Amino acid sequence: MGRKRSMMSDSLKEEIAKELGFYDKVEKDGWGGISGRDAGNMVKRAIQMAEEQMVNNQQ
Repeated sequence: MGRKRSMMSDSLKEEIAKELGFYDKVEKDGWGGISGRDAGNMVKRAIQMAEEQMVNNQQ
């Protein structure tokens, strides 16, 4: 069974990981090395960024 393709670009994932402070772990262990909590925080931040962009586009 194959892995699902990511909905986020690699550059966005890197940006969020740097912002949240665990990009060093990604560099060392790859994306599979992050915790479930870190992954969840990435998703929350990506949603927040998308919502902010939607608000800005409506103005």
